[in-house]
Amino acid sequence: MTRTRATAIGFSAVLLWSLLALLTVGSAPTPPLLLNAIAFSIGGALGLIWTAATGQLAGLARVPLRVHAFGALGLFGYHALYFSALRLAPAAEAGLIAYLWPLLIVLFSGLLPGERLRSGHLIGATAAFAGAALVIAGGGGGFRMAYLAGYALAFLCALTWSGYSVLSRRLGHIPTSSVTVFCLATAAASWGLHFAFEETVWPPGLPGWAAAIGLGLGPVGAAFYVWDIGVKHGDIQMLGTASYAAPLLSTLILVGAGIAAPSWALAAAALLIAGGAIIAARAARTGSGSS
Repeated sequence: MTRTRATAIGFSAVLLWSLLALLTVGSAPTPPLLLNAIAFSIGGALGLIWTAATGQLAGLARVPLRVHAFGALGLFGYHALYFSALRLAPAAEAGLIAYLWPLLIVLFSGLLPGERLRSGHLIGATAAFAGAALVIAGGGGGFRMAYLAGYALAFLCALTWSGYSVLSRRLGHIPTSSVTVFCLATAAASWGLHFAFEETVWPPGLPGWAAAIGLGLGPVGAAFYVWDIGVKHGDIQMLGTASYAAPLLSTLILVGAGIAAPSWALAAAALLIAGGAIIAARAARTGSGSS
């Protein structure tokens, strides 16, 4: 598989994650851990079907236990921290802090063997982050000390996902089918914690279940498999910067569905995100041309 193709496959995860907000709203009022459990159960089942169909099921037993533990902690830790942060702080501010992870991916990737962090990556990532900030923090009330615990959890959330993504690059020899175990382990932990700490409220009716199943098939399912391919074999710096398209696309989808209102901030964000991605892409092409 070429680096360009792997990058394109990885970017499809960003497109799937852009549906996360819409489907999450559609599944309300199901509590976070229960929704997490349902979605990751579906995502794990999806992986089992794929690995069985491609004859890779037996190979899962050969993946070291420490790798399975790493993957499960990455997926579960990110979502547990994210949901907790949004319970302790306003969604706009906590979401902005949590969405530092693409910028951290670009920065941390410079520490990987064979990778080099260029000024274009930094400029592009910063511009894209400014665009994401316009989308997420638009209309927010500013940062308040009363929500410091939530802000801290959101920052840990960003560190968790960026660390998981960059360290996954060091596991390039581990097959993507291993994500199946990551999802199933995350589902098991979520079921246990849900029954221990949450009241059971199932998705409401056919629309609610459709949204929950959609989460498991896409943003909390297939997205992790294609992202694994991208970060292991693609241009991880370009993927990190391009990930800022997720909050923009997500907001545009919410506008199209009548859940959010359009604004000039969206237009400015589109320019910043697109411009940042172009700058990072030019830096990537320059780097590959000089090697």
